[in-house]
Amino acid sequence: MELRRCYDAATAEVEPPLAIVDMDALRANAANLVSRAAGKPIRVASKSVRCRAILEEVLAMDGFSGIMAFTLPEALWLARHQVSDDILVAYPTADRTALAALAADPHAAATVTVVVDSADHLDLIEKAAGDQRGDHPIRVCLELDAAYHALSGRVRVGARRSPVHAPEQAAALAREIGKRPGLVLAGIMAYESQIAGVGDDPPGRPLRARAIRAIQARSRAELAGRRAAVVRAVREVRPDLEFVNGGGTGSVEKTAAEEAAPRRTASWAWRGDLPRRRLPGLGQRRQDPPAAAVPAGRAVVRRGRGSRRGADSAAGERRRFARRGRPRLVSARQGR
Repeated sequence: MELRRCYDAATAEVEPPLAIVDMDALRANAANLVSRAAGKPIRVASKSVRCRAILEEVLAMDGFSGIMAFTLPEALWLARHQVSDDILVAYPTADRTALAALAADPHAAATVTVVVDSADHLDLIEKAAGDQRGDHPIRVCLELDAAYHALSGRVRVGARRSPVHAPEQAAALAREIGKRPGLVLAGIMAYESQIAGVGDDPPGRPLRARAIRAIQARSRAELAGRRAAVVRAVREVRPDLEFVNGGGTGSVEKTAAEEAAPRRTASWAWRGDLPRRRLPGLGQRRQDPPAAAVPAGRAVVRRGRGSRRGADSAAGERRRFARRGRPRLVSARQGR
């Protein structure tokens, strides 16, 4: 409650809705993550940090290097404002306008890397770039499928992020990239969502927790071996590979310890609005829970029984009543 009073006093003259950042909490969370990464640089996920000033603050801290951007237009904007000289667009883009802009800008082309997962995607990038490339190739990152496959592929655990799963597939795509003078392979990315982002301790469900942990342990062992094999296969094609990017907030120490983990291995998706408790399900992180770094405030337009309703609650009210078969329009202007 003391923190709450401090936040209320600091924002007394600011009209809600608002969000503030507790920089002490942010720095404590960042330092904790750096210690877990054990010397591997951490790439900040900008889709979780939607403020340029905070990105710059984090990147100025020891242990952080580079940005994982959400979209190519966002990456171009970050490059234009020189927030970082190493920006990886973590999701395949088909934005032809942004690709043309990337190809036409030597600084952006040297700063931004886009992920690719097929020859068709390479075709799209080359076509979008057209004659804009000049003598600066577009940097690409090969995305590896990090999902866990069991029972001869009949069972899949993890996000469907890429068709590239095996070392020979990765090497084939690396060779295809090497044939195209307008493209250069800079790195490999593999995000193990089934490990880094899945809760392993659901409240009141101990049997489910045991099953999740068993699957995650098997997936972690399988991926560590396969990722190392993929990196070796790709380096036979591209010996001067710059980086391997993998992991997330929930798996930093495991990914950083892998054989295939050189530079910029751990990706930090900073979630500042986490409550002061351990990350639910990220079993690797049971100690030293993160502090709540981003309290938020909004205007209270009416007080119900035991609850507060904000001006943005009307949409939720409409959805709830619609599901019950009793449509009702609720507006903040109604007052009651």
